Amino acid sequence: MNRREFLECAAVLISGTAISRFASALSEEQRVYLASAPDYTSQKADFFSPEQRKVVAAIAQTIIPRTDTPGAIDAGVPHFIELMVAQWFNEEERDIFQEGLKDMGTRIPREYGQPFDQLSGEQQLSILEAMEEAASDSPWYAQGNIRRAWVSDAPFICQIKELTVWGFFTSEVGATQVLQYNVMPMRFDGHAPRTPGETSWAPFNFYH
Repeated sequence: MNRREFLECAAVLISGTAISRFASALSEEQRVYLASAPDYTSQKADFFSPEQRKVVAAIAQTIIPRTDTPGAIDAGVPHFIELMVAQWFNEEERDIFQEGLKDMGTRIPREYGQPFDQLSGEQQLSILEAMEEAASDSPWYAQGNIRRAWVSDAPFICQIKELTVWGFFTSEVGATQVLQYNVMPMRFDGHAPRTPGETSWAPFNFYH
């Protein structure tokens, strides 16, 4: 299985469709790979600079903050993002991500007087929302409830948002403390009731 196939089948999982008919689209090799994927928490990450790590962590925490449940930092998402950018992105995708980080490292201090990670939560959220608005014509936003395809030229904000959500909900923290996790459901119930306020089920093994 190549890198692109891995990203596509992982995208199926994160979009919550792994228990639907799309699960049949995963090959046996893909299933085995996802089930035996290495624990990302044990791998060294040295791709970002210390300043970039702070920005990535602040973005991830803004996207999934800690509330009464764990947030992106608790789930080790920044580390996951760094490894994905370093190991799985192709050159074009990596360049887009790096340019986005570079822009945030120069533009934000110039406009706000301090780095992104030192701004208030309200300022950070406002900046990310403006970045999303500027990128809203990307095909990344036009996928609806269909099987997600990896958009290789997605803007930086789309890349980091997808990696943040992906990293969080495929982590042990996200799968067991935010979603409902049953390691041995034994059967598929397409009409299982869900009460108001009840979270979705984690339809996959967690990978880090």
